[in-house]
Amino acid sequence: MMTSDDQQLRAWHRRLCPVTDWLNISGGLSNDERGALAQIREWQLSDITDVVDLREEWSDEDVLFQHAPAIRYHYLGTHDNGGAQSDAWFDEGIAALYEAKAAGSPRLLVHCHMGINRGPSMAYAMMLEDGWDVVEALDAIRQARPIAAIAYARDALRAHYRRHGLDPATFAADLQRQQAWFEHNHIDVARVIRLIREPSGL
Repeated sequence: MMTSDDQQLRAWHRRLCPVTDWLNISGGLSNDERGALAQIREWQLSDITDVVDLREEWSDEDVLFQHAPAIRYHYLGTHDNGGAQSDAWFDEGIAALYEAKAAGSPRLLVHCHMGINRGPSMAYAMMLEDGWDVVEALDAIRQARPIAAIAYARDALRAHYRRHGLDPATFAADLQRQQAWFEHNHIDVARVIRLIREPSGL
């Protein structure tokens, strides 16, 4: 039987989570049409200007074009197999960020399927690009979305340093700070995924 704590964790799946005044994280659209349309309406009411979809396994481009054509859609699908994410993938995300900024005052929604790894990791990369501190960005993401594991944060940091040609010694120090944060802020990712995958969770 699912406890109230389990239900609260599961409820984060498709919740729109504002991290900054320009950045939001969520899971993907519901498979149920009524649920998906309700989510899209929430995105519109939240003034989302750009959706960055990171799922290799699915695309919502046609759905958004039909029901929310004013929202710009960026498809950057990738795996979520626990292996490394490439610098090129993060660079594409940063390019989407700058494209959104060039069009005006953006409010981005970055999402994958569950909003646990790929979405939060790309959001982290965007925050680093925006000048956020390595640890403060992690704090902000986890506070906004408690189920965010941010599994590819190391890759995001590496890509950031390579993109800007920053000092390797500073990278090593920031990587150590990042690792210490994860050691002190562990979450039970397997439990969250199990709860979301339970019948009616998807």
